[in-house]
Amino acid sequence: MLNFIIPFVILILVVVFIHEYGHYYFAKKYGVGVTDFSIGFGKEIFGWNDKSGTRWKICWIPLGGYVKFFGDRNVFSQSDQEELLKKYNKDEQHKLFVTKPLYQRSLIVAGGPLANFILAIFIFLFIYMFVGKDFTPAVINEIQKDSPAEVAGLQKNDIILEIDNTKVESILEVSKLIIMSTSEYIDFKVIRYDQKILLKVKPILVESEDNLGNKINKRMIGIKLSPYNNKINHVKLGPAQALIQSINEVYFVTVSSLKYLGSMITGSGDSSQLGGPIRIAKISGQVAEFGIVPFISMMAYISISLGLINLFPIPLLDGGHLMFYAFEKILGRPLSQKTQEGFFRIGMFLLLSLMFFATFNDLKDLGLF
Repeated sequence: MLNFIIPFVILILVVVFIHEYGHYYFAKKYGVGVTDFSIGFGKEIFGWNDKSGTRWKICWIPLGGYVKFFGDRNVFSQSDQEELLKKYNKDEQHKLFVTKPLYQRSLIVAGGPLANFILAIFIFLFIYMFVGKDFTPAVINEIQKDSPAEVAGLQKNDIILEIDNTKVESILEVSKLIIMSTSEYIDFKVIRYDQKILLKVKPILVESEDNLGNKINKRMIGIKLSPYNNKINHVKLGPAQALIQSINEVYFVTVSSLKYLGSMITGSGDSSQLGGPIRIAKISGQVAEFGIVPFISMMAYISISLGLINLFPIPLLDGGHLMFYAFEKILGRPLSQKTQEGFFRIGMFLLLSLMFFATFNDLKDLGLF
């Protein structure tokens, strides 16, 4: 059990700390007072005060964190803001979050998700510079009889150039692109005898196991691959190229995640693969056994997910606050307290529903349902 718990706690602590530090950085940049910087919820385990009066603390429940601003409260209307300002003198008012211009408040809120994307970029940058990136071209070595690939017209010795308009730079990317596709047909661009050919393949869903032995529903087309000329091309990149590749990877994962969530909403996606803390803990423990590089790679993907989810326009999340600020910009004033409270109830229902569904999938994954 500790093999799962310790890597999970390390992963969550790092990703959450970076997220909250993004809020903290922009708050300090614009002169907002920060009273608490907490990793985890519940009772404090230990902590300390810095010179500016911020209480840095670690709490018992390591499933999130928060940054609390000076005079922090839910300020729903302009009249509420005016009542709040009466409680503080001129110097203290400058430290209040609510007194800051709209663009500064927006950057403070968006700072958390932004920090998560930056963390992922730096992790991939480190890996590509010091470990390397695979650039081995993917050649089809075998086509299974009567498989979707054979029906579509793929052939042995075809070199895969693109999948769904995404350039295939490595043999390792083929499986990932097939699995993460959400459309009914997958577009393949291959080169055959110096001729480029476009083919549409309709994948099938097969119950399989991932590299860690976990059961998954996997999209498959029935091909086996081999390296081009049987040579592996693994290259350590320079800083500029590594940065470009890192940004591309973060962009690809973000877009693919949005497509996957969109497919679940429309009912065409496989919702059984949506997991929560239990599944993350299980997988992080398994990945940690393979070494530091797979573990920090997973940390990058979790960081992207946390940043992306927090940008959803759901009250209680960062994206919900940004949505309110957008309304404030359009209307010239904040939404009324009653309207915002209504949005918060909807947001709470959506988040609880998502947590329940993800936890149900986790328990089903453990064989408890």
